[in-house]
Amino acid sequence: MLNQDGVVIDEICEDNVRLQIQRHGAEMVSLAVRDGDGWRGFLHRDGLFLAPDTGWANHATVMGYFLHRLWQERSTYNGHAIHGGNHGFLRHFDFPAPEILPDGLKYSVAGDAIPPEAYPFRVGCDISYRIVRGQVLVGFAFHNEEDFACCVSFGLHPGFAVSDVNKARLVFPQGTYTRLLAPGNFLNGESEVLHFEGGDMPYPIADLPGSFLLDLSQVPNKVFRLQDEGLGRVIRFDFSEVPYLTIWSDAADFLCVEPCWGMPDQNPPLPFEKKLGIQHVPARSTLRREFGLTCT
Repeated sequence: MLNQDGVVIDEICEDNVRLQIQRHGAEMVSLAVRDGDGWRGFLHRDGLFLAPDTGWANHATVMGYFLHRLWQERSTYNGHAIHGGNHGFLRHFDFPAPEILPDGLKYSVAGDAIPPEAYPFRVGCDISYRIVRGQVLVGFAFHNEEDFACCVSFGLHPGFAVSDVNKARLVFPQGTYTRLLAPGNFLNGESEVLHFEGGDMPYPIADLPGSFLLDLSQVPNKVFRLQDEGLGRVIRFDFSEVPYLTIWSDAADFLCVEPCWGMPDQNPPLPFEKKLGIQHVPARSTLRREFGLTCT
């Protein structure tokens, strides 16, 4: 454990890969690979723990139990009210010390520790960070303690440093992509389907800082790659278990590539349990999902 600038940080180092995670929000604040006698960071503001005066202040925000935005920051779930700002309460939760795994760390929030205004049912959550043969694996587990099925949505919002967002290459695999349109960051029920042979991202960077919200259900091999010649870095993403992908940036020096299990609210909104992409956790059961990334 480190205490950096008043921020409590846990560290994992294995296979020449190092992760640093702050307990507030269980957020990864550094993802680095060994470079000679030092470390080469891959995240936006990698290893910087104090917020900047301007611009996006995060590194890799954990999203849940909803993600992106709720209409007017509220929703209803089977008659229960949910309130919250962008991406849900996990990003602001002060996690206790993590459980030490053989290959990483696990951060947990118990079902009875969830703020009542943030989510109405007893569904605990684990967020794990592991390093396996040089690959970083980020896992989510939702433990339903209720006698009925419960709904959640979740994901990770990592920003990756690039020399110039207009020159970095995000390489898509072959497949059929459905872009979900969201003017003002809320779905409007419209979509665009693109049959793509694979290659550089087929959506214009000029459309950012709006988001590209993509349904990956018709993409058979969900391996993406972010290449930046200016910084000499390549990141390979294994999104095999990921149903949706969000791409976003509001500056020239980072690009967010966000695996999502769910989508933002609609305008007009739907009840929480009917939101697009909502994930179902069976009664007294656990829902587990994971994605991987490799940095070189």
